[in-house]
Amino acid sequence: MINWPCFFKLEGDDELIYLGSESDLMDECQSLIWSDADVIVDSDGQQFTFALSKNHTFCFQMKGGPLTLEVVTALIQAHEFSKAEMCLTKIQFRAIDDAIESLSF
Repeated sequence: MINWPCFFKLEGDDELIYLGSESDLMDECQSLIWSDADVIVDSDGQQFTFALSKNHTFCFQMKGGPLTLEVVTALIQAHEFSKAEMCLTKIQFRAIDDAIESLSF
């Protein structure tokens, strides 16, 4: 099961979207065009693909093993680099949930 908060990673895009809850995901899905290649990364580093059913509930599918803190940090560094607002060398985290929480600001 998904451990919230999470971030939404669109295939081919460095921007990450913070998701505090499943309702945040529902809100984002209404305004985004997303594909099967997009993933959600939860606070444990686990990746999930998902589909929206006709009754507006999500079906999540685990994808591969969990990402390491180093990989999550690299994704967040790429995200921040795309915004050109922060020195990348200052981006360090103690845990994956700390890394994801940094996207909420």
